[in-house]
Amino acid sequence: MAGTTLDAPAALKVPDGNRLTGVFSAAGVQTYACTDGVWKLLEPAATLWAKNDRSHRPVALDSRGPVWVSTVDGSAVNAAAIANSPKTGTIPELLLQSTATRGTGVFAGVSYLQRLNTHGGVAPTTACTGTDQISVRYSATYAFYKPAK
Repeated sequence: MAGTTLDAPAALKVPDGNRLTGVFSAAGVQTYACTDGVWKLLEPAATLWAKNDRSHRPVALDSRGPVWVSTVDGSAVNAAAIANSPKTGTIPELLLQSTATRGTGVFAGVSYLQRLNTHGGVAPTTACTGTDQISVRYSATYAFYKPAK
């Protein structure tokens, strides 16, 4: 896996000079809050596990920021979306660029992430009122990249 790439839409290709260092499956929710009668994304909350781990042992959490934090070594990466690829009936696939990392573990030095193979997580199309919130289940594959040495 390390050094290879995943199939992704052209808009989500990671720039040359980066290598794949981890692929994780994720499941969780996209939480939306009512803002002026419209559902707006408030935050994600997901658990990640190694892509081929049948036991789904949690190895990281994704939360507001967005930030991914390793539950194994405490390292973390914050990132911002720089490109998206819409998919009908599900949240878009994304290319994210790291804005900060901390720690010396699995997420140390991460430069880019991809959110791929998304399922679910779409905001309701119904109107909302007041301070309503709703959480919508989603799943995805997250790929993490670091600069090639």
